[in-house]
Amino acid sequence: MPQRTLTSLIGNSQRLDGGAMFGNAPKAVWSRWAEVDAENRISLACRALLVRESVDGVARNVLLETGIGAFFDPRLKERYGVVESEHVLLRSLTELGLSDADIDVVILSHLHFDHAGGLLAPWDGGTMRLLFPKARFVVGREAWQRAQTPHARDRASFVPELNRLLTESGRLEIVEDEHTPSLGQDYSFRVSNGHTPGMLLTEIAMPDGPVLFAADLIPGTPWVHLPITMGYDRYPELLIDEKQALLGDLLARGGRLFFTHDAKTALARVVRDASGRYGAAEAQAEIRDLAA
Repeated sequence: MPQRTLTSLIGNSQRLDGGAMFGNAPKAVWSRWAEVDAENRISLACRALLVRESVDGVARNVLLETGIGAFFDPRLKERYGVVESEHVLLRSLTELGLSDADIDVVILSHLHFDHAGGLLAPWDGGTMRLLFPKARFVVGREAWQRAQTPHARDRASFVPELNRLLTESGRLEIVEDEHTPSLGQDYSFRVSNGHTPGMLLTEIAMPDGPVLFAADLIPGTPWVHLPITMGYDRYPELLIDEKQALLGDLLARGGRLFFTHDAKTALARVVRDASGRYGAAEAQAEIRDLAA
């Protein structure tokens, strides 16, 4: 059995329009869950999950997503509400004694820039440059296809130059099944299509119930409630159906959700109250060396 620990890593943060983040929920409802500024924006994290493990005596570092990073030029940085100018995820890795060169595998749920932009070096006015020089980049087949040929509605969410850099790296690994060769049987994937086609949800086996990297299916604790979706979701009704099936399964197995965008909570256990409403309990603001 591999030795494995999980640690949450903070990346660059954003401030985005609260109405867009909560879809058709009125502000009178969602403002109870998130503080809003004068421009109607709420604070969002871009949180990654680091898995440090030893497999047959060989150490390996697996990173689930990279956040938005700092690749935007100043104009787009302002448009998309990116708060910090430095690449915060790189600093978070440094605080653990690591760098991007120490990461062996990067799992990407999908290729929207707020989940994959951290693969790129900080903006310096020159050409884009790919970080993580030895990592294999794991992405689902449908998500990769969507990034190549996006719909007009979500074209702005992708970075075409990133697609080229990933292809040219020779280290792109397309997921075709529930498992993938780079990671083995202890990592399993679900495919979700409600937010964007082919989004991968990674489940990591743990002794007290699985941890699921919820990506944009459930970006934070308010979205655990079934009717709450984002304006960015392509197929909200499908997303709710996917969320209901996932939460029911995780509840039965004592599972926990890892949140990418929740400004205050990294990990929480799935619960359901007497009325049947799903919620998040045992919330943790961060996790450090959570043992598997």
